[in-house]
Amino acid sequence: MPETQERIREMPLEQVMGERFGRYSKYIIQERALPDIRDGLKPVQRRILYAMYRDGNTADKPFKKAAKAVGNIMGNYHPHGDSSIYGALVFLSQDWKMREPLIEMHGNNGSMDGDSPAAMRYTESRLSKISNVLLEDIDKETVPMVLNFDDTAYEPTVLPARFPNLLVNGSTGISSGYATEIPPHNLSEVLDATIHLLKHPDASLDDLMEFIKGPDFPTGGIVMGTKGIKDAYLTGKGRIQVRAKTQIEEIRGHRQQIVVTEVPYLVNKAQLVKKIDEIRVSRDLDGISEVRDETDRHGLSIVIELKKDADAQNILNYLLKNTDLQVSYNFNMVAIDHMTPVQVGLKRILEAYLEHAQEVLTKRTKFDLGKAKDRLEIIQGLIKAMSILDQVIKTIRASKNKADAKKNLVKEFDFSERQAEAIVSLQLYRLTNTDVLALQKEQKELEAKIAAFEKILADPKVLQKEIIKELTAVKKEFGNPRRTQISDETAKVEIDEKALIAEEDVRVLVSRDGYIKRSSMRSYQSTESGDNGLPETDRVVYEGTLSTLTNLYLFTNYGNLIYRPVHELTETKWKDVGQHLSQELGLAADEQIIQVYALEKLDDEDAAFLMATNDGFIKQVALKDLQPTRTYRSRAIMAMKLKSDTSRVISVDLVKASEEREVVLLTNQAFGLRYDLSEVPMIGARAAGVKSINLKDDDYVVACYAFDPAYEDLLKLGLVTQRGAFKQMKLDLIGKTTRAKRGVLVLRNLKTKPHRLVAAKFYGQDHELTLITSSMRKQVIRTCDHPLGDRQSNGSFVIDVTTDGEPRELLLGKPLTSAEADASRLF
Repeated sequence: MPETQERIREMPLEQVMGERFGRYSKYIIQERALPDIRDGLKPVQRRILYAMYRDGNTADKPFKKAAKAVGNIMGNYHPHGDSSIYGALVFLSQDWKMREPLIEMHGNNGSMDGDSPAAMRYTESRLSKISNVLLEDIDKETVPMVLNFDDTAYEPTVLPARFPNLLVNGSTGISSGYATEIPPHNLSEVLDATIHLLKHPDASLDDLMEFIKGPDFPTGGIVMGTKGIKDAYLTGKGRIQVRAKTQIEEIRGHRQQIVVTEVPYLVNKAQLVKKIDEIRVSRDLDGISEVRDETDRHGLSIVIELKKDADAQNILNYLLKNTDLQVSYNFNMVAIDHMTPVQVGLKRILEAYLEHAQEVLTKRTKFDLGKAKDRLEIIQGLIKAMSILDQVIKTIRASKNKADAKKNLVKEFDFSERQAEAIVSLQLYRLTNTDVLALQKEQKELEAKIAAFEKILADPKVLQKEIIKELTAVKKEFGNPRRTQISDETAKVEIDEKALIAEEDVRVLVSRDGYIKRSSMRSYQSTESGDNGLPETDRVVYEGTLSTLTNLYLFTNYGNLIYRPVHELTETKWKDVGQHLSQELGLAADEQIIQVYALEKLDDEDAAFLMATNDGFIKQVALKDLQPTRTYRSRAIMAMKLKSDTSRVISVDLVKASEEREVVLLTNQAFGLRYDLSEVPMIGARAAGVKSINLKDDDYVVACYAFDPAYEDLLKLGLVTQRGAFKQMKLDLIGKTTRAKRGVLVLRNLKTKPHRLVAAKFYGQDHELTLITSSMRKQVIRTCDHPLGDRQSNGSFVIDVTTDGEPRELLLGKPLTSAEADASRLF
């Protein structure tokens, strides 16, 4: 018995997957997603054009239902879903995507707003006139033909293509491991460059770019700069910026409007209008009163009406930067060249097309030459038969049948088989003298044609002239002016942010735990005093009336800086809690806001921040080194590096480099140190600083202040100890020395239950101080009720720690005398 062969094989999964995916990838790359470098078409597009051509659905015939075309394509050439075929057919008809549409459609074929086309049962289609130029001579054996998916018909692997369609209409597609993005170009420019390259095969890229200036998008627009274009034409990869075409017009009421007449390629117009209107509604940009889409059959028009006195150019610059009025277009010119996906430059695309054009013309000429020779043979036979007509008729009459007549003619008069067939098939009316003259005339014409065809095949220069003649004819019939403008101007736009913001006064609040809000003055004034919406466990770090043009710098105890422009803060009612910073950026669980500064401008070269930590480090960092980054909304800026996990920033003071200042520090073990600010170096934001004070092992810094030494005799220190005692003393009791010393004691050091400093405040006149304990109890301390002590005193008890809890914070309240001596003027 014959041995049965085992059909099941055991193979590793990796091998199976690799082999199968390799086959799939090869199919996707070569036969679906990427265009052929010669005719610029993907297989589905080529099949659509060929099937409609075969069906007679051409530009000189009436429109036919699109569903019929899709059915023919799917049944004969493209065994995939009807929706994908119809989608490709519609794409070929959309004049905002195709520079030279290859399909004409009646009915809804979609829109620039992203609207879907009508179903194929409602629309009609036919080939456009320029498609005939792609398909011309396809029946003259000019291109390879292969069997279709079920071996019932033949289809072309490439079209004859009498112009470089890959450049003219561009292409886009994604396959396995490859993608392509080729922009459309102007037909006249491409044909001029092709003719130039045919005449000068050694032409450089610069020579070709004298003809092809850059992409020519069907939607127009402006390409900003030429560098990206040249890079793309040289390597196949590059980036350009495409800008909408706009103009600023004067309207009634001394106002202006921005009118957009062309948008960048492939931009969804409805989404663009929606985005601009969202900017108007959200007030990200103040100055836009209305946005309208006035596009009609006369052309595209988006009208952006501005408020009175709005800066139109600045608003336009903002919209260019923040909407699709200006977009990046990335060249990635990949095409199938000799069955291989290749990234190609401009010259290679034109060279590949010319190779194809020469091959097509050669094959067409050979086909026409063969047809002409065959016809000449017949004509010569008929003319010879006419000259011996009586003998021919006699021979035919003497024959038994048609086959015998042909045999006798060949034998007796030396006619060829084909000539004999033509003679016996000749109709009687052709035997007139007039018909002989017509045959002789046709013979001369055929001989001239044959000579011309043989000359084309024999002489490459004649072949070249014929190609130039055909390309020139295409340009004459279908050439049209460039739509996209190429500008030497760069795409960078400068925006005056402040000019875009409506300036008004608002009330701003920032809390220790990270809540931040802005409210209108009306909301603030209509809310009861003290009702700020914060949780009881939180407290206000900053509250004030600010302009929307002000910038907020929020410093945290983790050494981070959070930047927020006032106009970007979420507007809420004053009694609402506001937005928590953790909604936009990551904060540690115990991270707190310790200081807030409202800055009118961020370019003050003289401004710096003095920062100190509890583990005895200090530094100055310039404002110019703490500028907002591009990601300021989602990431905090490092302002000071911390040495350890327990290290925390305890104070941040805004100082001027040009002004004389001194620094005073107080520690938990009641040491005070004072020295000139000039001893603290100005260093970068990511540095930890230098030693501020010489700490004992178990000591830490409680407070640090910078002050103007001119007011030394007016300044007082309010100190609170862990045992609940309060003491105030003159600042000048701490003598000035140098940085990194131990300092002097500001409390009397007791052997048992020594006082330890937990909080301190500076002030220049009598104030109300609020002491907050661990049990959240509040004790108001009037400084005028307490005498000034010396360095060796421990003050007087103001709370009972056993019942009220231990002191935690000391807050500076309202002054008890006139504001002329307000401490904020002194520090």
